[in-house]
Amino acid sequence: MRIFDGFQHGVNLGGWLSQCDATTEDHFNTFITDADIKWIHGMGLDHVRLPVDYNWIEDESGAPIEEGLKHIDDCIRWCEDVGLNLLLDLHKAYGYTFDPLDKDADREIFFHDKGLQERFIALWRRLAQRYGSHSGVAFDLLNEVISPDVVDEWNDIVDRTISAIREIAPDTWIVIGGVRYNNVRSVPLLAAPHDEKVVYNFHCYEPMIFTHQKAYWVEGMPADLNVAYPDDLKHYIELSERLSFDLAGAIAGQRVRVMGKQFFEALFVPAIEAAEKYDVPLYCGEYGVIDRAPVQDTLRWLKDITAVFNRHGIGRALWNYKCKDFGLIDAHYDAVRDMMIGMM
Repeated sequence: MRIFDGFQHGVNLGGWLSQCDATTEDHFNTFITDADIKWIHGMGLDHVRLPVDYNWIEDESGAPIEEGLKHIDDCIRWCEDVGLNLLLDLHKAYGYTFDPLDKDADREIFFHDKGLQERFIALWRRLAQRYGSHSGVAFDLLNEVISPDVVDEWNDIVDRTISAIREIAPDTWIVIGGVRYNNVRSVPLLAAPHDEKVVYNFHCYEPMIFTHQKAYWVEGMPADLNVAYPDDLKHYIELSERLSFDLAGAIAGQRVRVMGKQFFEALFVPAIEAAEKYDVPLYCGEYGVIDRAPVQDTLRWLKDITAVFNRHGIGRALWNYKCKDFGLIDAHYDAVRDMMIGMM
C-alpha cells in the first residue's frame, strides 16, 4: 500500500468556512489566521484539512464568490509560507448536505439529479483551475455520503468529476470516501481508482457512543450518558442500539471482545485490503473525541487508534483544531494537549 506522502499528520480547520457558528466578516477574518497556521506547523504536523461549504464560494446561481475564495487563497499562501500541505474538502455541495442539523434536507436527490451533479463538477473545475497548479494542495471531493443506497451513483459521480479535474490538474491528489458517513467499512465499495493520484478516505469515530457521548446533534444520544474507554465491546454495542445503524453499525460483527488496538486492527482490515489490492494510499480525514468525554479516556483512545494508523502508514487529520465541540486548542484539553499533539 502506498503512502499519501505529505498528508500523514494533520488537523481539520472545521468551523471557519464550513458549519460556521457565525457568518460575520469578523468571523471569516479572525477564526483562522496566519498565526494559527504557524502554530500548527510548529506542532510538527505536515498538513491541514480545510472544510469549505459551497455557499461561501459560489452564489445560488453558481457564480463564484470572490470574497470566500480569497480566504482559501490566504490559507494556501500561509501554508506554503511555512511548508504545510493543504487538503481542500468540499464539506457541503449545492443540493447535498450530510449535516444532521439540516433537518429537512433530502440526502439522496443529489445522487439522482444530473443538474445538481453537473453543478458539482463545474465547481470542481473552477477549484482545479484556481488551485490545481499548487503542488501542496489536494482535493477531497465530498464530505460524508450518508445513504448506503447510492454506491453506484456515487462511484459514477466520482469518475466523472475526476475526469473533469484531470483536464485541468493532471497531477493533483484526489481523495474520495464511501457511503454511511464515510464509514471505514465502506471503503471496499469504492470503485477501482481512476488513476494513480487517487486516495481512499474514511472517517473514524468508533465507537461512536464513546467519541460522541452527550452530542446534542446525534439522534438518540442521551444528554447525560457517560461512556468510558476502554470497555467491553459488548457494552458498546448494547449502548449503540440507541443510535442508527449507519452511525453505529461499524462496531457490530467484530470478533474482538475488548476495546483496544486490536479492535482498530480488525475494523480497518477490509479498507486496508482494498487499498492494497489497488495500491492506493489510505487516509482518515476525520477522527477525534468530543470535549464531553474524560480527557484520560480520550488519550487512551488516541493512543490506540494512532498506533494502528502508524503501523499501516495511514495518513490522518484530527477533528478539530478549534471549537466545534472537539477543539484541540480549547480549554478542555489544556492538561493533555501536548500529549495529544505527540500522538497526532
